[in-house]
Amino acid sequence: MEPITRERTACNRDCPDACGIVVTIRNGKAIRLQGDPDHPVTRGFLCHRTSRFLDRQYAPDRLMHPLMRDGNHLRPVSWTTCLDRIAETMLRLRDQSGGASILQYRGGGSLGMMKHVGDYFFQRFGPVTVKRGDVCSGAAEAAQRRDFGCFDSSDILDIEKSRTIILWGKNVAVSNVHLLPLLKQARRRGARLVLIDPVHTQTAHLCDLFVQPRPGSDAALALGMSRWLFEHALVDSDAARYCEDLAGYRSLVFSKTLDQWAGIADVPTDTLAMLAEIYSERPSAILIGWGLPRRRYGATTVRTIDALAAVSGNLGVAGGGASFYFARCGAFDLSFSTTIEPPRTIPEPLLGPGILAAQDPPIRMAWISAANPVTMLPESATIAEALKSRELTVVVDCFLTDTARSADIVLPTTTMLEEDDLVGAYGHHWLAEVRPVLAAPEGVKSDYEIIQLLAQRVGLADEFSDSVGVWKQRMVSGLGQHGIDLGTFSEGPVRNPFASQVLFADRRFNTPSGKVQLLTNLPESLLTVSGDRTVRLAALACKKAQSSQWPAEYQMGPAVATVHPDTAAGFQDGQVVRLQSQRGRMDVRLRFDDRQRTDILIMEKGGWLSANRCANMLVDAELTDDGECAVYYDTPVQILPFE
Repeated sequence: MEPITRERTACNRDCPDACGIVVTIRNGKAIRLQGDPDHPVTRGFLCHRTSRFLDRQYAPDRLMHPLMRDGNHLRPVSWTTCLDRIAETMLRLRDQSGGASILQYRGGGSLGMMKHVGDYFFQRFGPVTVKRGDVCSGAAEAAQRRDFGCFDSSDILDIEKSRTIILWGKNVAVSNVHLLPLLKQARRRGARLVLIDPVHTQTAHLCDLFVQPRPGSDAALALGMSRWLFEHALVDSDAARYCEDLAGYRSLVFSKTLDQWAGIADVPTDTLAMLAEIYSERPSAILIGWGLPRRRYGATTVRTIDALAAVSGNLGVAGGGASFYFARCGAFDLSFSTTIEPPRTIPEPLLGPGILAAQDPPIRMAWISAANPVTMLPESATIAEALKSRELTVVVDCFLTDTARSADIVLPTTTMLEEDDLVGAYGHHWLAEVRPVLAAPEGVKSDYEIIQLLAQRVGLADEFSDSVGVWKQRMVSGLGQHGIDLGTFSEGPVRNPFASQVLFADRRFNTPSGKVQLLTNLPESLLTVSGDRTVRLAALACKKAQSSQWPAEYQMGPAVATVHPDTAAGFQDGQVVRLQSQRGRMDVRLRFDDRQRTDILIMEKGGWLSANRCANMLVDAELTDDGECAVYYDTPVQILPFE
């Protein structure tokens, strides 16, 4: 009988949980993935997407050899041929136009810390043009840094002490599944769960109250709740001590009546009052969803929620907080990759237009890794055009994605089961080691191996000759003061020793005044309710696939667009129609759901442009009000007959 072994590693994909994984291996092949029962948060189970990762690991269309463009086709060539051409081009462009003529774009396809070594290589070579902002979390990060002076959360297990838990735009059933057991446990001990979301999701069935506001009106809901707290003398009596300009914030809250705030949010006044009353039963935690800030006024919206948490007395107390993100990189020493200023940056949501508009010098080469921006960023067609029109575009990936199809050279890289790395989580404070439990196939190289080979060709061999182990030791060096070294990670997940159990327990904030910076005004257009029947597009995460990492067979036929039946009056459930925005058009198949609002159209995130299923081809490249996040959910669309 063939020997069977079980190895531990961790997931490095763009997900909040960084799950512990137990891999069953027989004769060098993984045959089963299970959750690590010893992980304190992920607790022995995996999401549907990761539990089926072996389908992706052994997919027949996985890339096993480098590809180079020959006319309209990408053909297999040797590593030597590819790397020689890349190095020659990089050296020539740097000499002719400077490092700014080269763009390095790294996304979140892998959240491993070793990816920062690749950033450092391009800094040392150039420095080169890089992205700025964050297409996913930029608005919320900017808001909370402005309000609180930091971007972090209390320990995830702290919600065990909450009497009320509000999931604000957070579909935990899909995007944060390891929070589900904690929420169910909280509900069993008497905590009340509330979901606020314009979209009816599976998470609604878990909650005691489901509030379905107008898309983009969350700020009005938060301010209305604050008004109710002021009216009922339930604002923290100590709030003026730790909140800046409480009087100015109170004036904003009282600038409209409770009925008016409810009207803007399109919820009954009684519902808004009930929501505020439930929230007043402290301690109350607000868990802010990843998608909520991805609107034109995303940062301002998060600031209204932060202010609500502050004045209600729910900051700095066990069971309270306004949690969006956990500082996943905070425990690691990444100073080597942050010391050199880039000569130019392009906002991530504007990547396509930014490449095309860049001058003095123009972007002549692009290097894309851990990312599929053609599919995942706004204006998909613009990004594809921008990448195809460079002198050289290189994509590092495991598959021939939409972005790889736009490249001149595609370099095959390792999967998470073949990588040697460290990872933090943005859904809790635990750190883990990603171990190479499988050998990479012949012809496939890790991102770091690619960088090492390239460094040898451009005069940086000595700086990138260290092993992965040496880099990892460097990254965890700051943990030594807490008795943690790289060997500690071999024993299992490690809690970030720098992370607070209860954030702001001393009610001190790293802001100029040391207080919470309350907002005192709003853009008038944020409060303007359109009189038309505008339908807005929302392409949301789904259980079937991680971002654009879909099996090819799932990308067949028209994408599904879910709407309330009244939204598509005159059309039939299952009918193929044309979906049109100001940016473009695509064909979709309607699915009716009378639980949805009539002003929203829902699609699955990650559809491929090459299959005409990419919702982002309809979305304009636009920046949020702060933080340079993408405006994904404010795109008006029309449903038209199929032509």
